[in-house]
Amino acid sequence: MTLRPYLEFAGYNAWANLRLYDAAARLDDADFRAGRGAFFGSVHGTLNHLLVADRIWLDRFTQADRPQPALDTILHAALADLRAARIAEDARIHAFIAGLDEAQLAAAFSYANSSGRRFTQVLSDALDHVFNHQTHHRGQVHCLLTLIGGRDAAPSLDLIAYQRERFAG
Repeated sequence: MTLRPYLEFAGYNAWANLRLYDAAARLDDADFRAGRGAFFGSVHGTLNHLLVADRIWLDRFTQADRPQPALDTILHAALADLRAARIAEDARIHAFIAGLDEAQLAAAFSYANSSGRRFTQVLSDALDHVFNHQTHHRGQVHCLLTLIGGRDAAPSLDLIAYQRERFAG
């Protein structure tokens, strides 16, 4: 098992999040907060959910003993504060992965979910979930941006676009 794909996904994750936040910053406040039928309601609610979920998972990975907030918690009301927290969390994700070795990646860890149920699983499998979860909800925000502002309002979030940009020149 190798760390390379997880470092790549951490880089992609940060890149895609910044592109999404740049697009969200072009919305007026009413559109940013308007409930539009997404699972977490709005662009604002969904971006907060992604931050909440990543914090929960990194706390699980690092065995931090903190209470888990509800998955629909609004951590930051202002987009600028939410963006700053997102950038910090993406750096935390990257640092965590960069600090792993292959044995840790393949090792099992135990945690309790939001309902208190205990699980044990391999760290790499849980990381797969975290990155997939990010992609899933970023896709929802992308859809909301498209609904609000049309196709030009939502940036490309394709992994291949990140790879081409990263490895160009």
